[in-house]
Amino acid sequence: MSVFSERLTEARKMMGWTRKRAVSEIGIPYQTYSNYEQGKREPDINTITMFANKLNTTTDFLTGMTNDPSPKNHSASNDTALTWADLGMPYGGKIPDELKQTYADLAESYFKRHPEMLNNK
Repeated sequence: MSVFSERLTEARKMMGWTRKRAVSEIGIPYQTYSNYEQGKREPDINTITMFANKLNTTTDFLTGMTNDPSPKNHSASNDTALTWADLGMPYGGKIPDELKQTYADLAESYFKRHPEMLNNK
């Protein structure tokens, strides 16, 4: 088995899902999903990203880059300049560092309650 197939199985089980439920939630054929878990097939990056979103984990976890399955909002703590305009607010300027984690926590909480909104644009 590949790292990806092991991690995919682990993430599914952490959600408390059977394979049948996983394919229903994810929206792919059972055999395709089963091939991913058995290591008979490797997904492309878009599919890995979709799995991470649906399984409430990260692409880094699924690909073995980290052992932490938690989808922490790493972008809120890095050095990117998040602006008020990014949030659709008319204030101008960067969001102060002390507020970034607050917004990250709010977003994480929202998407846990509304995972269907993760892929909406």
